[in-house]
Amino acid sequence: MSVLTFPVLLGAGVLLVRMGRLIRRSAMLVASDEGGESGFRTSVMKALSRVVVVVGYVGPGAAAIGYLQLAQTILFPTALTLWMLGLLLVLNQFYVNLYGLITGADEEAANQALSPTLASFATGLAALPLLSLIWGARWTDLTELWTRVGKGVQVGDTVLTPRVFITFVVVFVIGYALTRVVQGVLKTSILPRTKMDKGGQNAITSGLGYIGIFLAALAAITAAGIDMSSLAIVAGALSVGIGFGLQNIVSNFVSGIILLIERPISEGDWIEVGGRMGYVRDISVRSTRIETFDRQDVILPNSDLISGVVTNYTRGNSVGRVIVPVGVAYGTDTRLVEQILLEVAEAHPMVTVNPAPSVVFQRFGADSLEFEIRAILRDVNYVLSVKSDMNHEIARRFIEAGLEIPFAQRDIWLRNPEVLSGGTANASANDTKGGGEAGAKPPAPTRPANTAALDVSDMHGSTDPEGNADD
Repeated sequence: MSVLTFPVLLGAGVLLVRMGRLIRRSAMLVASDEGGESGFRTSVMKALSRVVVVVGYVGPGAAAIGYLQLAQTILFPTALTLWMLGLLLVLNQFYVNLYGLITGADEEAANQALSPTLASFATGLAALPLLSLIWGARWTDLTELWTRVGKGVQVGDTVLTPRVFITFVVVFVIGYALTRVVQGVLKTSILPRTKMDKGGQNAITSGLGYIGIFLAALAAITAAGIDMSSLAIVAGALSVGIGFGLQNIVSNFVSGIILLIERPISEGDWIEVGGRMGYVRDISVRSTRIETFDRQDVILPNSDLISGVVTNYTRGNSVGRVIVPVGVAYGTDTRLVEQILLEVAEAHPMVTVNPAPSVVFQRFGADSLEFEIRAILRDVNYVLSVKSDMNHEIARRFIEAGLEIPFAQRDIWLRNPEVLSGGTANASANDTKGGGEAGAKPPAPTRPANTAALDVSDMHGSTDPEGNADD
């Protein structure tokens, strides 16, 4: 009998060694696909390959020296375990493909999804009794363990048994799945055909999701027969402590619901809040994500959007105003400037015809005559490009018309320039007079008695203290 069994054990060992090497090669391929980094999956596969190879060598060796029972105990269960693991991997790929078929997600997104992972985890838990039987557990031991687990755990007046837990999970998963299906149908098939804006569509979809999850949890508790009345006092005490510790989160949650209902902002709006400006990309229950013009994501708590001042540039429509300031030199024909600026504004394709653009002679500035082009744009998102186009066209038209765009300059007027000249002459005379004395110090310059201190008004004055005009 031993002679007949040994070839079978030897063949099983060779098969396990080959399987271990294949598993290791697969692990190396997975690592290369991940950029050379060894993740959790790669590490598990490498460890499994080592164990299988060791068993493949130890089993036939033990049989060769007479330990047939030991060889049978480690070789055949290891082979059956590998077969079961292969079956679990096939089922996992089936769950991933089924999820991708239902949701329309690609393979990478389906692999990262939670639902296939949970289904594979549940299948793995269901396979544990079979693995126990493979490795020598008796059926009576499993039934006794199940009987002990079936008695459940006493929590208040409710006994939590596996049946209660499974019922709760199954009903909740079904309700959650139905909620997601209804959300998908509304988002892709029904709401896009209505006249509702995108923000309203997202608000309805998100609100339906929260209501569906709440109803699914309520139905799961009812179907499982869980009595929550005994936990009311404990839940009330916990809610007080949680309320103090998580008041900011609760405030953001309530603010998120208000944003979804009132919809002062919607996805795609150009807003400014707290000195930050950008486009709204996502509105969740706790926070809102804004993409700035530097392509940076800013996460704002919803409470800031409710309690703070928010400027929405595209609320309801994308029409907005652009203001282009222009300065010209003093002495320029203002009517000609107004005509040129008006023609530039009217010629731009983004400027609306009604209301028509206007040109305002704003003020007499310190360096220039200041004008402004004020125009309404069809899409305020292009305000910067419109400003740039208008400035280029204004520069070209001013050059053709010979108009000057001045730069900042200052003219300084001296009130009594002859006093400064006289002071310099007196100082020179004193130097000449005292030049014959060795070591004599030149006298300190004296200020004329009739000279007053210069002030700011003297910089622009046109008369001397006696009221006579300056030369």
